[in-house]
Amino acid sequence: MKKIIIIGTGPAGLGAAYRLKELKHSKFIVYERNSYAGGLCASFKDDKGFTWDLGGHILFTYYAYFDRLLKKVLRNNYLEHQREAWIRTMKRWIPYPFQDNIMYLPRDILLECLKGLDKARRQKKESTDFEEWIINNMGEGIAKYFMVPYNLKVWAYPLSLLGTNWISERVSKISLEEVVSRLVSNVSKTNWGPNVKFKYPLYGGIGEIFRRIACLLRHKIKYDTEVTKVDPRRRKVFLSGGKEDTYDVLINTSPLDSFLMRLEGCDKKLLHLCLDLRHNGVFVVGIGIHRPCPSNKGWMYFPGRNCPFFRTTYLSNYSPNNVPDKKKYYSLLCESAYSEYKKEDKSEIFEKTIRGLINTGLIDKDDRKFIVSKFVRDINCAYPIPTLGRDRALRKIQPELEKMDIYSRGRFGAWKYEIANTDHSVMQGKEIVDRILKKGRENVWSL
Repeated sequence: MKKIIIIGTGPAGLGAAYRLKELKHSKFIVYERNSYAGGLCASFKDDKGFTWDLGGHILFTYYAYFDRLLKKVLRNNYLEHQREAWIRTMKRWIPYPFQDNIMYLPRDILLECLKGLDKARRQKKESTDFEEWIINNMGEGIAKYFMVPYNLKVWAYPLSLLGTNWISERVSKISLEEVVSRLVSNVSKTNWGPNVKFKYPLYGGIGEIFRRIACLLRHKIKYDTEVTKVDPRRRKVFLSGGKEDTYDVLINTSPLDSFLMRLEGCDKKLLHLCLDLRHNGVFVVGIGIHRPCPSNKGWMYFPGRNCPFFRTTYLSNYSPNNVPDKKKYYSLLCESAYSEYKKEDKSEIFEKTIRGLINTGLIDKDDRKFIVSKFVRDINCAYPIPTLGRDRALRKIQPELEKMDIYSRGRFGAWKYEIANTDHSVMQGKEIVDRILKKGRENVWSL
């Protein structure tokens, strides 16, 4: 029986460990540097009774295995929601997706967007990067008023340095004919995408599912234990605290670039390829307010410069148990991206967030005195950026690791944003175990 070591208890690591348990493969161990499971999908309850996620996470899937896992682990302790997603711009609310609902824009801006869309349709230009793709597919108007400013906020990275082969399920594509048809009939389009309906745990925030999976694996997880170095020649890992362990197969779910830094004898050419593996960071700011929730919205997007955040979520609308008393309190979770191209200061982010909430009309100045809970987290690795050189780098790095029986999967282990959702990551963990033990095929991950 092969001994398998897993690095990390995020969705991919726990997905792999759970699958090993399902297959009754007992010879494995999971090392987690934190004192808790879940990775970026962990949740935290503060001393005021508010539960906070590390971002706007929800549960939706095309995968039957993941859906069965959710129901098995959560049982009936989850809620189902219809998406209520909106965009705040020009002092008005636009239904999401923006490009499908430009009928809500001021007339002059609507006409500008239509002209741009018509021009893009007639020119039919090829695109070499994401910025070009936006203009060539949606026109200069939609690019100017939403797609470019919003994506600059969320990626915190020049859009001309992003590729285009990640877009299919991440960006709603449109045609002039569709838009005109909806304008004439005055019908919104709000049903695009896989997350129109989603689930959310009744208790414990999004992290509840991973806490419960981790409980099923409690004797197989070593918390507060970081893998500081890997010796692939001797199949050995070195751990914080001076301990060591050996493996036959290693599954890494930690960020691929930092993992290569810890790989003893790693080829300098592979390390150089990490220059194309870029990521941003996100400051997550939670605000608990001693007032009844004023809205039934779920999450909202903000392309404007009058706030630092690109997205804000009414987290209390996902579950009443995310606040001490739903009738008396509500909570907002705000996400602000940063990078070397877009600086943000942690010491200032809370106050900037409050000012942004006031500027966008989500709270009033008087609401400051009703703030009873504050939550600020710095997510250093938040989004794996699909740079122009990413795929070239991955096509060289991953095969070299596999020659050493090392498999790197998950949001940052695989470094592929288009398969970085919660369900994608769990399935990557499950499928790599099937491949290792049963010679199964990986359907979610590919190069």
